Amino acid sequence: MPHRSSPASTFQVSVEPSQRTFDVAAGETILAAGIRQGITLPYGCKDGACGSCKCKKLSGSVTHGPHQNKALSEAEEAQGLVLTCCATANSDVVLESRQVTAEGAYPIRKLPTRVSQMERLSPDVMRLMLQMPAGEVFQYHAGQYVEFLLAGGLRRSYSMANAPHTLAAGGLLELHIRHMPGGRFTDLVFDSMKERDILRIEGPYGSFYLREDSDKPIILLASGTGFAPIKALIEHLQFAGITRPATLYWGGRQPTDLYMNDWVLAQMAHMPSLRYVPVVSDATPEDGWTGRTGFVHQAVLQDVPDLSRHQVYACGAPIVVESAQRDYLQAGLPADEFFADAFISEADKATTLNP
Repeated sequence: MPHRSSPASTFQVSVEPSQRTFDVAAGETILAAGIRQGITLPYGCKDGACGSCKCKKLSGSVTHGPHQNKALSEAEEAQGLVLTCCATANSDVVLESRQVTAEGAYPIRKLPTRVSQMERLSPDVMRLMLQMPAGEVFQYHAGQYVEFLLAGGLRRSYSMANAPHTLAAGGLLELHIRHMPGGRFTDLVFDSMKERDILRIEGPYGSFYLREDSDKPIILLASGTGFAPIKALIEHLQFAGITRPATLYWGGRQPTDLYMNDWVLAQMAHMPSLRYVPVVSDATPEDGWTGRTGFVHQAVLQDVPDLSRHQVYACGAPIVVESAQRDYLQAGLPADEFFADAFISEADKATTLNP
């Protein structure tokens, strides 16, 4: 296709191999333009911090806004890799991306929700149960997230911890909020939020959801509250009758970080294809922990040193997700079988190394 590089109000972005196309306005990021037109490329934080949206530029010219070096290094940019969340087009662009959403993706909507229930799952994890407006049907894939719309234009992102089918007949939206002292939203949740408060959300967002066109065994890797979207995936597996072998590796520093351990054990009674490996890295003698120890992503490799025939879904702290991706690819995991959602804090996002 011809590639315009002269001044223009819009450029065209084409994505291979799906052959999806969409327009991007001057100054608009490629990712935002795709989402706006219902063509979603893979992404996570949308702020140039996690690297989930990185893909190959086959042709055309882009300019990157501020982003972290770990998300896109200068060497990677020189090789033609692009962070779509902070790249604007200078011409028509052709990208290569394997995870473009199919036609008919769920629409992104803004909705008011009411806090229906609040429950502390551990000293620093709160379960929020949100009531959707009467008559509203909120559609999403298990594993996706919503953004809370706060005063001053601020946003905070949290994954749904329950599968979409649980919203039928007035079900509640479940989220797991870890307290980050000094955090604009989490201080509100833990200090002053109460039942019946109204919160505004927008979503669904994210490309972290189960790929059902595969029969490969599944590794579910979670650290801390990265368990939330993994919980939704487990519920979906059960509801959809998917019997692919699935093993959950859930890691925390102390046993209390595995705040729904009993729930997982209960699911195993109904899901013969589900295995569970809890891992604790910093247990004390007082904890009486007798299970696996060390780093959770390494526990996977101890059990499955060859990942060439597996599919991995990883969610949690950036260091866990990044280490898993690096080490699992070395263990034979195909690059297009690693799906991740790194939980990026606002402090992480503020560290922009490449202006």
